[in-house]
Amino acid sequence: MEDHGRIRVLLADDHRILREALRMVLATECEVIAEASDGEQAVATAARLKPQVVVMDIGMPGIGGLAAARRIAKAAPACKVLMLSQYDDEEYVLEALGDAGAAGYVVKTDAAAELLSAVRAVHSGRRYLSPTIAPIVLARLRNGGPSKASRTAGPTCREREVLKLIGEGATTKEVAQRLGISVKTAQAHRDNLKQKLDLRSTAAMVRYAIKHKLIRVD
Repeated sequence: MEDHGRIRVLLADDHRILREALRMVLATECEVIAEASDGEQAVATAARLKPQVVVMDIGMPGIGGLAAARRIAKAAPACKVLMLSQYDDEEYVLEALGDAGAAGYVVKTDAAAELLSAVRAVHSGRRYLSPTIAPIVLARLRNGGPSKASRTAGPTCREREVLKLIGEGATTKEVAQRLGISVKTAQAHRDNLKQKLDLRSTAAMVRYAIKHKLIRVD
């Protein structure tokens, strides 16, 4: 029988062992109603089961956590998405809380201590940031915009999503379909990446994705 006093959570991460560990952390106060191992599965499950909170890794196969969060906002708008990530840089945090519509962001190294507090916070309608990354967002707000370095140092979050899919073998058309953008826009991202990162071929883009751990090579 469902316990209506417990927060209903969908847990989305492509690492089975990590999901098991997170499930144990959540079990004291939450009901993990389902798990997903990639972005598409997370969106479909959220649309079907309507969890109250989705705890979702950014770096998953397929569309990834940021694109999945955007789709969940449309498919199940009452769900609160809590991003769980190994990344603590400004670009990812602000993209997650801004365009992707996430309600919170927890760095994986903080997860054991912070996850329950984060789930409670976003479920109650508040934003939540890991103590590790809160200063990043505060500094951004004080400065009124991203630093020059963050704008020029490398690919944006959307460009990283494109790189990740290219690294997994997706064509431009498939990139467009998975990210919900036009083929023209997907091609523009591809061309911009080649110019920005001096990547002259698809093979070079794949190597970049592997080197920067945008995809996992077993």
